[in-house]
Amino acid sequence: MTLVVAKADAGSRQPPETIVFPVLGPTTYTDDFGQPRGGGSHQGIDMLAPKRALALAAEAGTVKFWTHSATAGCMLYLYGSSGTTYYYIHLNNDLTKRNDNRGKCVAGTAYAKGLKNNAKVSAGQVIGYVGDSGDANGIHPHLHFELHPSGGRAVDPYRWLHSGQHLLFAAPRGMPFTLELRGTVASTTDEGIRLRAGSVAAWPMGQRQTKLGRRLLVVVPSSATVQTVKKWGVPGTPTDLASAQRGQAVDIWTAAAPTTIKAERGDDSALGASLVSLLAR
Repeated sequence: MTLVVAKADAGSRQPPETIVFPVLGPTTYTDDFGQPRGGGSHQGIDMLAPKRALALAAEAGTVKFWTHSATAGCMLYLYGSSGTTYYYIHLNNDLTKRNDNRGKCVAGTAYAKGLKNNAKVSAGQVIGYVGDSGDANGIHPHLHFELHPSGGRAVDPYRWLHSGQHLLFAAPRGMPFTLELRGTVASTTDEGIRLRAGSVAAWPMGQRQTKLGRRLLVVVPSSATVQTVKKWGVPGTPTDLASAQRGQAVDIWTAAAPTTIKAERGDDSALGASLVSLLAR
């Protein structure tokens, strides 16, 4: 995918040091920026992901729909508050799980449900769905992602992707959410439990991720229930956090709380537990 843009002016603003990783959930990508392609060198990185995986705003800004490119297919510009412009290319145009090409470049199909052209968005907000529109038709669904400092020439986005903030879930700011985190105990503190999270399920969004490999510090207030169970999903025996052993399997349900970017990122102490279940050894 090759798009020609103007060169940035001298003294142009720089992208943020860290962006929100632009896809929620599992992705596969390599640094294929600059590789030879049919129309010239590759101006972005192709990120393979499941069809209709959620595409997220890399930073706060304004979105613009682009629906008139045979090569890009359903495309979106994100004009970031840092002055950086991001291109989201080959968004979804299918109405079923098959490659039917029956959909249009509209909200609910290519762009996030309810999202309007020229809308302001927050960092991490859902803005679209991964697909294979344009000249990616019939290829594995992927997001072609470009990064243009100050709206100028594309630069290799690999380092921003490599250091990007992977969200646990994505929801409108302020929307109540609950998470189920499953993993193993890394340690306990006076305020809570640090776990090696292997999976997360988010409600009521119905989002689920596996193979997280994330260390999360979850606050366990005195009002939370801590129990030992013989298997998941059955009533357990009351216990206390001090009984938790390193490496012990643990399942945590968080208390219902309003969505914040800190909670979405899983920042230390941004999540509070309502139920902690330790699998008996």
